[in-house]
Amino acid sequence: MNGKLQVHGHCNGLKTTLLFALMWGVIMLIWWATGGSQSTLGFYILIGLGSTFASYWFSDRLAIASMHAQPVTEQEAPVLYKIVRELSAKAGKPMPRIYIAPTMSPNAFATGRNERHAAVCCTQGILQMLNEREIRGVLGHELMHVYNRDILTSAIASAMATVISYLGYSLMYFGGGRSRDDREGSDSGGLGLLGVLLSTILAPIAASLIQMAISRTREYDADEDGSKLTEDPEALASALNKISGGAAAMPMKKTAGTQSVAAMMIANPFSAEGFSKLFSTHPPTSDRIARLMQMGQEMRQQGVQSGYLAGGYATSGVAAADIRQGGRSAMAGAGGTQYGSAHDSGGSAGRYSRDYSQRPRG
Repeated sequence: MNGKLQVHGHCNGLKTTLLFALMWGVIMLIWWATGGSQSTLGFYILIGLGSTFASYWFSDRLAIASMHAQPVTEQEAPVLYKIVRELSAKAGKPMPRIYIAPTMSPNAFATGRNERHAAVCCTQGILQMLNEREIRGVLGHELMHVYNRDILTSAIASAMATVISYLGYSLMYFGGGRSRDDREGSDSGGLGLLGVLLSTILAPIAASLIQMAISRTREYDADEDGSKLTEDPEALASALNKISGGAAAMPMKKTAGTQSVAAMMIANPFSAEGFSKLFSTHPPTSDRIARLMQMGQEMRQQGVQSGYLAGGYATSGVAAADIRQGGRSAMAGAGGTQYGSAHDSGGSAGRYSRDYSQRPRG
């Protein structure tokens, strides 16, 4: 299994290196185009390094605090501990810390700078919505974000977006590094002005596109690698189907904290409509489900079958039928009916964790 887990981890190492180089290339280009001084270049470099380090080193604490999540013990959440322990052992990795966030919007995320400083967090809503098999699929996906070193990639992407945005705003207010006389008295002043205008207009768009491209690729990779870990891609497909409907019906409240964690979550926690869909950090759920269902068919053809399927939890036909309904079970649950589908066994996982409904929601 370790051989399979390293496939996208290796790709992410190269991706991280290229992204880091791109970030500094953009900084240098904007600095040159606007005639910046050595002092301003040093300032921008300091921002880039500081943002990258803080986003990476303190990723677990920042994300957990942003969601107001609380740690749980094995006595309080035995099913979560069992699933995470089994998957971690199967991957040959240390077991991460486990948290629950007090919000009914269904979602989950993983964070941490490495395998020894990792944490997984499930919202109260996702535990009440999904059954044990689906929770297993979700946690397999989240663990792969840590094993694939996605946190470092995300930290650099976030830092790059921060630096580019800051450059755009600073150029808009301060007009670059040259003095007014320098700009008016040289032919290069026009280039500096052009750099200011382009940076001001394009910086926010570039920042969003960078985060979108990196995040969407990470989600596809984690779907695939997590399904290899659980050997049950259809469980994750079923979970995504429910989460998509539930998150649309109960979107997470937009705060500075939840927005900073949104790209880490298994599904977009906010209601994405119209133009905002173009800049979503998550790929379309329908595409992810289609890929997972195809992967499930290929695994069955190859004779790979998870213990959950073999044990009678569900058949692929029932799972596929439920998914083709377009999330009706999830939407019905959001309206007050019990969450679930035809292939739920043993009820939701939510009954295994303590009640957080009285805590402030993240």
